Amino acid sequence: MDKPKAHVSEVKKKEVKLLKEILSKNEIIGILDLTNLPSAQFQKLKNKLKKVMSIRVSKKSLIKLAISSSIENKKGIEKLEEYLENTMPALLVSKEDPFKLSNKLLKNKSRMAAKPGQISPKNIEIPEGPTSFPAGPVVGELGAAGIKAAIEDGKVVVKESKIIVKEGEVINQKVSDLLAKFNIEPMEIGLNLIAVYQNGDILTKEVLSIDGDKVLNDIKAIANEAFNLAIFSGYPSKDTVGLLLTKAESESIALSKKIPEDKPSEDKPSEDKPAEDKPAEDKPAEDKPAEDKSQSENQSDNKNQRGPSDYSEEDAKKAQELINQVKDSNGG
Repeated sequence: MDKPKAHVSEVKKKEVKLLKEILSKNEIIGILDLTNLPSAQFQKLKNKLKKVMSIRVSKKSLIKLAISSSIENKKGIEKLEEYLENTMPALLVSKEDPFKLSNKLLKNKSRMAAKPGQISPKNIEIPEGPTSFPAGPVVGELGAAGIKAAIEDGKVVVKESKIIVKEGEVINQKVSDLLAKFNIEPMEIGLNLIAVYQNGDILTKEVLSIDGDKVLNDIKAIANEAFNLAIFSGYPSKDTVGLLLTKAESESIALSKKIPEDKPSEDKPSEDKPAEDKPAEDKPAEDKPAEDKSQSENQSDNKNQRGPSDYSEEDAKKAQELINQVKDSNGG
C-alpha cells in the first residue's frame, strides 16, 4: 500500500514559487546567517542597505526546495545547499559586486559581549600583560581557567596569553563572565554572509572577507619595492630608463669633480734627453781631474799677473815653489 503524500500547504507552495523566481531573476545570490542577530538590528540593517541588496527570510527546508527546483536553470546552484547547515538562513540577492557587497556588510557590523550558550566565532584569547584588577578573587578565576597570573605592585598581571574558548565551541557562564571582566567583545552583530553564488561559482566568506584596501596597499608597496630594486641593480626598462640616465649623469659629474686634472711639470727633466747633453758646468767639480783644477786656478791667477819683464829671478823661484806646493797638496 502506497504511503500518503505529505500535505504541503498553499502558503509553503507560494513561498517556494517566490523563492524560485528570486533565484531565476538574479545572478548574484547569497546565503545569510541571522543567528544571534536581534530583530531590531536586522530591520535597521535591512532598511539601511535596501538600495544595494534585497533579503528574503524563509525556512531552511523551503530554500532547499527552491534551490533543488532551480538546478536546470542555474548551473551549480545546488552547491549553495551545504551552506544552509547550522544557520538561521536568509536569501540575499543583489547586482552589486560580491566583494563590494561583503565589504559593505563587514563595515556595518558592531561588536557585543558574549552570552552563555553562544557559539564562539573564533579563538578567544586572554592577552598577556598587566590588568587593572587589584589582588583578590580574580586570581582564582584566572587559575581555574588555566591562566597563569601573578601580583605585581598590587595589581594582577597575566604572565602568559591563553585561548579560553576555541572557534565553534559553546561559550559557558564562566567564560562569559571572564570575557566581560576583560572588556572583550568577541561577538559581531550584523548580516553574516556565508557564501555567494555567481555564474556557477561559489565564493565563501573566507574569500569575500578579504580587505580590498589592504590588498591594494600591499600591491602598491610591492610595486614600489620592485621599482627601487630595478634602479639599484641598474635594470633598464621603459619605466626605469629615464631615472637610470639621470642617476648616471649625476654620478658622472660627481666623479669628475673628485679626479684632479693632469698638468705637465716644468721642473721635470725630459726622459728622452741623454745625460751627456748636459752642459759641462752642471757637472760636479769633484768629477774633474786634479790637474785640470790646478790649471784652472793658474789661469785665474794669471789674469792678474804682471808681464815677464816685471819679475825678478827671486820672484820666479817663489812662484815655482808655490806651484810645487799646490801640486803636492793635490796629490801631484
